[in-house]
Amino acid sequence: MAVPTSDQRKRRPFLLSLSLFLLVSALLALAFLFLDPSAQSLSVLSSRLTAPTTTLAPPAAPGERNPTPIPAPGDTPPPAVVAGGAEAGESADATEKAEETASRPDDTAAAVNADAAAGEGGGSSESPRLDADKGAAATEGVADDDGGGGGDEPAAKVRWETCRPGRGVSAADYIPCLDNMRAIKALRSRRHMEHRERHCPVAPRPRCLVRVPSGYRPPVPWPRSRDMIWYNNVPHPKLVEYKKDQNWVTKSGDYLVFPGGGTQFKTGVTRYIQFIEQIMPTIQWGTHTKTVLDVGCGVASFGGYLLDRNVITMSFAPKDEHEAQIQFALERGIPAFLAVIGTQKLPFPDEAFDVVHCARCRVHWYANGGKPLLELNRVLRPGGYYIWSATPVYRQEKRDQDDWNAMVKLTKSICWRTVVKSEDSNGIGVVVYQKPASNSCYLERRTNEPPMCSKKDGPRFPWYAPLDTCISSSIEKSSWPLPWPERLNARYLNVPDDSSSTDEKFDVDTKYWKHAISEIYYNDFPVNWSSTRNVMDMNAGYGGFAAALVDKPLWVMNVVPVGQPDTLPVIFNRGLIGVYHDWCESFNTYPRTYDLLHMSYLLGSLTNRCDIMEVAAEIDRILRPDRWFVLRDTTEMIKKMRPVLKSLHYETVVVKQQFLVAKKDFWRPGK
Repeated sequence: MAVPTSDQRKRRPFLLSLSLFLLVSALLALAFLFLDPSAQSLSVLSSRLTAPTTTLAPPAAPGERNPTPIPAPGDTPPPAVVAGGAEAGESADATEKAEETASRPDDTAAAVNADAAAGEGGGSSESPRLDADKGAAATEGVADDDGGGGGDEPAAKVRWETCRPGRGVSAADYIPCLDNMRAIKALRSRRHMEHRERHCPVAPRPRCLVRVPSGYRPPVPWPRSRDMIWYNNVPHPKLVEYKKDQNWVTKSGDYLVFPGGGTQFKTGVTRYIQFIEQIMPTIQWGTHTKTVLDVGCGVASFGGYLLDRNVITMSFAPKDEHEAQIQFALERGIPAFLAVIGTQKLPFPDEAFDVVHCARCRVHWYANGGKPLLELNRVLRPGGYYIWSATPVYRQEKRDQDDWNAMVKLTKSICWRTVVKSEDSNGIGVVVYQKPASNSCYLERRTNEPPMCSKKDGPRFPWYAPLDTCISSSIEKSSWPLPWPERLNARYLNVPDDSSSTDEKFDVDTKYWKHAISEIYYNDFPVNWSSTRNVMDMNAGYGGFAAALVDKPLWVMNVVPVGQPDTLPVIFNRGLIGVYHDWCESFNTYPRTYDLLHMSYLLGSLTNRCDIMEVAAEIDRILRPDRWFVLRDTTEMIKKMRPVLKSLHYETVVVKQQFLVAKKDFWRPGK
């Protein structure tokens, strides 16, 4: 037997080490193949490195008082199918999916870096990730365990497909209840804008995913976004040419730029706002006047610049030939909503807004027996102002004068007082009316025309309700809310079922959200608040969530779902804005328009009427890529929703056993 040489003996340790290295490498490779290395799984691992779980007692839910009724339309539960027909959004074939899927934004673009620096505190605009590539720091203070929502649930097995709404509808801008072409074509009349109203698919409801435009990027941060947005995010050039002489919007390189002009304020909306204040100093923007409704708002520059005066404006316009005007507004970070004054009431409570404004909004107020103006009267607070700037106010042509005379007759019949009528230095005229603060004028009229509304005129709740032919006035005398900001946390009379128990629930709700936002949402949620501008509370209650965020540079759309207690009048009394909505149907907004969607204890009752997949698809449609959905609910509901969101490739984490925080990816089917 040969004796090993000294060189061979020296090589033995080396060979042994090499063998061990190869063995360990092989084992790691096998483990990697059998484990899911996705961001979702890694987020679960990272979330184990967390702070102890402590729960915060939930606030008392709004009392079961005056629940908002659920109307018949859209109330039939859908069958369990993946995609509906043409009106519900058909699935695209593989070729269309490949063409329509969006690419991730260019992270190295200098403009994006500049925008990021403009965010609050100069922080990056990139959202914090929930997965493990940033280690335990990514989920510091986050508790994610089986008791808090089941961190180990796999993604639901769902075959998501891309929406194909049909001819005449942009696949990237699909709004199911406004783009139901089959229902629109079947309309007997379009005389009163019926084709711009809601026509929701009933069964099957849409559960497809809206594609992302090619070249989509995270939005320009606020406040820079008020003046410029990425063109590729809203690639619609028609308004640039159509309104080029009115300073609505221009295109400059990769941006759409908004100079702050408009049809009635070509020299700038700032001077227009100042002019209104000069001719009517009692308006007191931001203190006496807090909530404004802007009818036919265009790109919402009026509401955008009123934000400088601490005024929150609900700007609305229909989805019409003024291509994507509401989409422009929301991309700019300005509150806006798709709606039309046609045959149905607006989804707002009676006597909600401090001021209603119309600058060349193309509504014939005296038409159809004056129903459009009666609708404004319904939503205008007693003692509130209607500001109207249109050609009948200042032009002498016969058609304009006929319109003016008709308006004079109608406003007198509903007891509106003319406060001031004036023209600015450019010859643009404005008239300001004031709604009476009591019913005395109505009762003293020689003729009861239009009549006062009574119970025989039907229910007052405005969801899918026809326009009134009567004057809405629910109180004998009204007092104006306290000046802002005192009105935010003040209790008010003249809201449904006002009582001591309601006052107590209001106080508990306000206190809870103030604590929860400051101690949990800001500290424990993996949310980049500096890049959060457009926020929606999907079950707003008394508006405590929005009130607790009021000092942040963001705004909140407060939604009171049908079937829930009617607390929307309370929200408006606080100086906040919101709408009624049924979450078994699509919301009146474009896709990719909100940075954060917040749902609190709604999912259980909602899924009794519609499928959780439909709810998830609508959340995905509204939410911007790289932004957040927050669900506050029971462990059972969190366990139901989390696998669905994982199937959409959302990164998810459970915080303190009662909050599910999910971040949307850029993933689309077929990508």
